[in-house]
Amino acid sequence: MTGHHISHASPQQGRDLVYDPRAGQSALPIQIHYADGTKAESLLILTPDQVELFHLQADRAIAQRTATGGGS
Repeated sequence: MTGHHISHASPQQGRDLVYDPRAGQSALPIQIHYADGTKAESLLILTPDQVELFHLQADRAIAQRTATGGGS
């Protein structure tokens, strides 16, 4: 997509991370948001090690939010 600049990506609401034992990886449905306001669906493919790392990082972020009085 020439000329489309990605603004950010976000998990698709209502869609879960799914592990595929045959492929040995997980897939998280995401939505890619472009700077011009358009969107596209895609998958974030993660190895087991990447899922573990993300889990640790998410736990840390939740603990930091809780420690600063952040809401849910």
